[in-house]
Amino acid sequence: MSSRITNNMISRSVLADLNEVANRQAATRRQMSSGKAITRPSDDPYAAGRALSLRNELDGIQQHSRNVQEAQGWMQITDTALSHIGDMAQRARELVVQGATDTLPQTSRNAIASEIDQLIAGMKQEANATYDGRYVLAGSRTNIAPYDSKVLPVGSPPNDTYGGDAVKQQREVGPSVRMDVNTTGDRVLGGDPGDRKMLDVLRDIAGHLRSANTAALGTSDLKDLTGQIEQLLGVRAEVGAGMNRLETAAARLDETEESATSLLSDTEDADMAKTLIDYSTQQAVYQSALNSGSRIVQASLLDFLR
Repeated sequence: MSSRITNNMISRSVLADLNEVANRQAATRRQMSSGKAITRPSDDPYAAGRALSLRNELDGIQQHSRNVQEAQGWMQITDTALSHIGDMAQRARELVVQGATDTLPQTSRNAIASEIDQLIAGMKQEANATYDGRYVLAGSRTNIAPYDSKVLPVGSPPNDTYGGDAVKQQREVGPSVRMDVNTTGDRVLGGDPGDRKMLDVLRDIAGHLRSANTAALGTSDLKDLTGQIEQLLGVRAEVGAGMNRLETAAARLDETEESATSLLSDTEDADMAKTLIDYSTQQAVYQSALNSGSRIVQASLLDFLR
């Protein structure tokens, strides 16, 4: 049984072919304009899923990088404050050695005691250092100054109470990797009367200077102050080790981000040279299809009757 091919069948076939070529051209144009090989999930479901996974991974890496940068800023401010406190502690040690001299007149000891008072206030002011509006040595109570840094009149009760807490501030610097980024002021300066930490030792030194107790200045006071300076150096060493770890974490995250970005580009970015060639080829095919279709679809009887 033979079948007759009608003009309508030929027209539909030509139009279907033209539409197919036009659709391919449209997809290629989307790739050219967006620079992406995948413009919608239906283009390549597997690649689209992989690109989504890589984007989520990249977002996580970038968030960890921001955490590391914030932690570095926090620890840099901490280290600077501890450095200044250490300089003042060394100055206080020099003054203790000077004040322990028996031949020194009492007026000079009183002047040294006044300088010690100023050093105490300066240390507390450094301990009130802030980063992004938060007190870095206050534990979790970052909205409260750790110390009252006012200089009180001679004979007034000390205002050295520590206003923070001992809670550690942590930052996530990698997947399930958290690290402490702070130290607390009470570890460095203390804050309780009689705790024999920096502030308490310096208060005793100022009192011994005013009472001319050179025996205490040259023995227990000097020894206690030296011990507190060593404690301060130990805390600074911890902060320095943390900063080194953050630098390593930052370098690792940069490398991981570069690798993930490269994988994402390989997955979803279009090969522009190939895309341009494809588009040029498809344009030529489309023009050829139009020319061929105009010859294949012959004029009907109605065209002759017009």
